[in-house]
Amino acid sequence: MIRRFLCLTLLCQTALFAEMANIGSRRELFVDKLLIEEMKGTTLQLHHPEEAGIAVKFDQPWEGRFSAYITVIHNAEAKKFQMYYRGNAGFKDGTSGEVTCYAESEDGIRWVKPKLGLHEINGSKDNNVLLANLAPYTHNFAPFIDHRPGVPKEQRYKALAGLGGKHGGLSAFVSADGLHWQKMQDAPVITKGAFDSQNVSFWSDAEQCYVAYFRVFTGGVIDEKTWKPTGVRWVSRATSRDFLTWTDAVQMTSDQPLVDQIYISQTNPYFNAPHLYISTAARFMPGKTVLDDQAKKYLADDTKAYPALIQDCSEAVLMTSRAGTHEFNRSFMEGFVRPGLHFRNWTSRSNYPACGVVQTGKSEMSMYVERHYGQTAALLQRFTLRLDGFASLHADYTGGEMTTKPFTFTGKALHLNLATGASGSVVVEIQDADGKPMPGFSLADCQTITYDDIDRVIGWKVGSDVSALAGRPVRLRWVLKDADVYSFRFE
Repeated sequence: MIRRFLCLTLLCQTALFAEMANIGSRRELFVDKLLIEEMKGTTLQLHHPEEAGIAVKFDQPWEGRFSAYITVIHNAEAKKFQMYYRGNAGFKDGTSGEVTCYAESEDGIRWVKPKLGLHEINGSKDNNVLLANLAPYTHNFAPFIDHRPGVPKEQRYKALAGLGGKHGGLSAFVSADGLHWQKMQDAPVITKGAFDSQNVSFWSDAEQCYVAYFRVFTGGVIDEKTWKPTGVRWVSRATSRDFLTWTDAVQMTSDQPLVDQIYISQTNPYFNAPHLYISTAARFMPGKTVLDDQAKKYLADDTKAYPALIQDCSEAVLMTSRAGTHEFNRSFMEGFVRPGLHFRNWTSRSNYPACGVVQTGKSEMSMYVERHYGQTAALLQRFTLRLDGFASLHADYTGGEMTTKPFTFTGKALHLNLATGASGSVVVEIQDADGKPMPGFSLADCQTITYDDIDRVIGWKVGSDVSALAGRPVRLRWVLKDADVYSFRFE
C-alpha cells in the first residue's frame, strides 16, 4: 500500500514538473496569464501609448497619401534606426508605380530622408527611393536584420515581399547594407496565402529558425474576380532553417473568437524578452462609417481621389504569442492605439502601426503609427510607452494579490519593473510548489517597495540573494496596493 502511494506520488510529481514552466533568467511581462494561477483584487491592465510628435511626413512627390507598410529597425551595431516604407513615384517616361522608400535616425525620434542616388524619379536621383520598377515587391517590402550566428555578411539583411494569385507569393531578398538588395532565387519561397498586406519575418533565437507571419483569410482566399475575401482577415505562420525552404503554413489560433479583421499583424520578438512575440496589429472595420457631414466636407478634396476613404475605420490592437506556439493571446480586446481626436484618423486604413517596437531611451520605447492615410496630409506619428509597459499587473488603492503557478528559475536576485503611488506598495512572497512560504521569503520578511523604477531589486530580511532556491519549484505571491508591475526577472 505504501509502495503504491509512493508510486502515485512520484507520478503526480512527474506530471507537475512536466507542465511546469522553466523561466530561467528571462524577463516575463504581464501581457498574458501563462504564469498566473489566482488573482484577487488584481487585473491585467493594458497601457495605451502616448503621442510623441510626427516622425515622418510623406510629403515628397514619390511618397504621397498611400505611403504604408512601414518597417522600423534598430541597427545597434551602426547606432542608428532604419525605416522602410512604400511610396508611389512618377517616372521620366510618364509612368508611375510603387517604390520602396528609406529614412534613418540616430535616436528614433528625428528622422532624415537621405539622397540615396539609386533611382531616377522625375528626372533626378536626389531622393530616398530604395527600390523602383520592381512590382509587386515594392508594394509590401518588409526587411529585418538577420541576427543568426554565422550569417554571411552579404545576407545580413533579409526581407519578404510579394503578392499572391498570379504573382506567385512571397519572394526572399538579401542585402549586405540594407540599401542594395537582390533576390535569393527567382521562385517565390512561400506560395500559400493571400499576402496582400505587410508580411513580416525574423530570425528567432528562441526557436533557432526563421519565422514568418503573413496574411490569410479564415474562410479561404480572395476571389480574384471580385477581389472580395471569403472569410476574416487573419494570420498564418511558417518557419524555415535557411529562409528559402519553408514549412507549410499553419493558421494561427486565438484565445478569442476570430471575428476581427486583422489587416497586418506586425509580429516581432520583443527586444527585451525575445521569447515573447508582440503583435501591434491593425484591426480593420470595413463598412463602418463614423464621420459626420462636417468632417466629410473637410475631406471633400481627398475623397475625390479616394472615395472609399470615409467608408471604413481602423485602430491598433495588441496581441501576443510565445515562441514556438501557434496561438495569439488576446487578453486585451480593446483598442491599443485609438484613432483619437482628429477626424482625419477616422478614415479607411488610418492608424496602422509600423512593424517594430524599439527602445529610444533608458526607460522609453517607441512605436510608429500611420495617420491620415489616403490623404494629402499623410504622416507617420511616433508613440511612446514605458519600457516593458504594454500592460501590467495592477491593483487599485483597495489592494489585491496574485499567485503564480509553480515554475523554476535561475538567477541570484528578483528584479522588478514597477510603479506605485505614494500611498501604494508592492511586496512579494516566495512559496514552494504547494503554496507554503519559503523560510526567510514570506510576506512578513519582504521589504516593502514604494517607488517607480524600471529595474528594482526586491529584498527580504535575509537579503536579496535567492540563488539557493534556483532550480526548485516555486510560486510567487504578489501583494499590491495602488501599484503596477510591468515585468520581472531573476537575474
